[in-house]
Amino acid sequence: MKKIFILCFFLFFFTIILPKNIQASENFETSYRVTYTVSEDGNTHALFNVGLKNKTSQYYAQSYAIDVGFNDIRNIKAYDGKGAISPVISPTKDGKKIDLTFNERVLGKDNVLNFNLSFDTNDVAYKLGNIWEINIPGISQKNDFSDFNVDVIVPKTFGEPTYIKPRQSDNKLSFNKEELGRSGISIAFGEYQIYDFDLKYHIGNTSVLPVTTEIALPPTTNYQEVFIDSIDPKPLNVVEDRDGNWLAKYRLLPSQKLNIVVKGKAEIYLYPRKQKLSERDAALYLKEKKYWELSDVKIKELARQLGTPQKIYDFTVQNLTYDFSRVTDNKERLGAKNILNNPSSAVCLEFTDLFIALARSAGIPAREIDGFASTENSKQRPLSLVKDILHAWPEYYDKNMETWVMVDPTWGNTTGGIDYFNVLDFDHFAFIIKGQESDYPIPAGGYKISGTKDVKDVNVVFSKNPPSRAQNFEISADFPKSVSSGVGIKGNITIKNTSTEILKPQNVVVLSDSLTPNSQSIAFSQIPPFGSETKTVEFKNTPVLTNKKAFVTITSHGREITASFNISPLYFTNWIILGGILLGIFVILIFIIATRARDIPFFKRKKGSDLRGEGQEPQK
Repeated sequence: MKKIFILCFFLFFFTIILPKNIQASENFETSYRVTYTVSEDGNTHALFNVGLKNKTSQYYAQSYAIDVGFNDIRNIKAYDGKGAISPVISPTKDGKKIDLTFNERVLGKDNVLNFNLSFDTNDVAYKLGNIWEINIPGISQKNDFSDFNVDVIVPKTFGEPTYIKPRQSDNKLSFNKEELGRSGISIAFGEYQIYDFDLKYHIGNTSVLPVTTEIALPPTTNYQEVFIDSIDPKPLNVVEDRDGNWLAKYRLLPSQKLNIVVKGKAEIYLYPRKQKLSERDAALYLKEKKYWELSDVKIKELARQLGTPQKIYDFTVQNLTYDFSRVTDNKERLGAKNILNNPSSAVCLEFTDLFIALARSAGIPAREIDGFASTENSKQRPLSLVKDILHAWPEYYDKNMETWVMVDPTWGNTTGGIDYFNVLDFDHFAFIIKGQESDYPIPAGGYKISGTKDVKDVNVVFSKNPPSRAQNFEISADFPKSVSSGVGIKGNITIKNTSTEILKPQNVVVLSDSLTPNSQSIAFSQIPPFGSETKTVEFKNTPVLTNKKAFVTITSHGREITASFNISPLYFTNWIILGGILLGIFVILIFIIATRARDIPFFKRKKGSDLRGEGQEPQK
């Protein structure tokens, strides 16, 4: 009696493991040609052309099961050589399983059973703000297939791809099984992404004295431009620290609490702009800090062996395991040293800490970014920072490119190997930069006081409306109303940024016909929105007998103001005159007191006594 073997292959996507069926792999050879055709509205038609080739004459395939990583499956059709097949669909934890029972039996060595399966899905292409993203699952066990080829067809209106992962020459959208791998395909179309953000900060002063404190706003970086539309209540000032963070300053009275709301937009770009780093500043990003234990023997040895950012990234991706339980358990941050000794319990902070520690130990400047990351699948692209579920990722300084380069070893690990080293994406929005310290500043979402623990403080959504761009600022001058001749003159010039975007560095020209120097140029650094900067301007000594009104003209980028003050000889100045009047009054008072004192007898004579005093014997 002829043996009948019922064959079941399972094609698993992303994180689904393919169980080995030794009989199946030994007796059948499987080839795939898959075509994904994306329409302009994002609906995708998937067509699977599959061939099962007998390697022996003893078996045939009666049924087949495909486990796909999509939840949305519509208009399912399947055919073999004898006609239509009725698919049976059942849910799995990661999508849907499609069971097919064939109409025909193909026997004989080297004979092939060909069949096809097609369906529509909205789980492949997404329009997220200004960006079209296409994500196609990979294969978990590529050696189980003799061929596995994927073609992606997109509308011409999408334009040229902004990135293709894995990288393809000439932007071709055809992939073989080696390129597909476990990580699959990720493609994006569009120049930049725009987000609208609404952030809340809760701060309070528990001291009995007034204090000055600060909150960290999302800053403009080499990957993003940030536009602050409003800050309520307004801060005293917004300054930029050495890492590039925007810090809004507030003065709080004793027991005072503030709820601050910050609204604005962010434009995210794929490739970084140049950002030169001096040798002095580079040295700051090579220091050991809490959670970045450079002096640890194991870290030092690994850093020596790895040596390059790519190898450090690959090691971090391949040797740590993401621990989803730690996201909900809110366990403390482990740091690089501890996670290296316990690599099975990592979240994004540990992936980041290990990369930074190894990079710094290898002499590569590195630092941490905390912020918002857009994700459609929290299992493939998880978020781990417990305050409003943010994300952390590292960046390193590339001397050849002359810029900071962001990478994400966490998502490189959890997506099964999608490339987050050579090119990132439009999904990472930086809130803060940690370089000088490993635990400060705090990102939005982390400012909590009593009664706000469960409040959602981070709201970020996609936007199609571009931000308004205008470099607006105000200039003011502060000089004394009058100064003395013969001495130097000092005053202050302040530039206030009144635009929503960062104010580019300004050169302010100070002119005067009567003062030396007649012309000065004062450089102001870039100023964040709602921020200001004050610089001192100085003039040399004027002649001692100068007595006139001086004028100073201050200009920058078409804006002009004039300041004036009186210059008088020392004895003409108001203070000298007032001092003289007061001195005169003082002298008169002393004179009056002295005159009256002369009329007061200090020794009164008594009857029967002389000036020698009482009780004294008369001299003979």
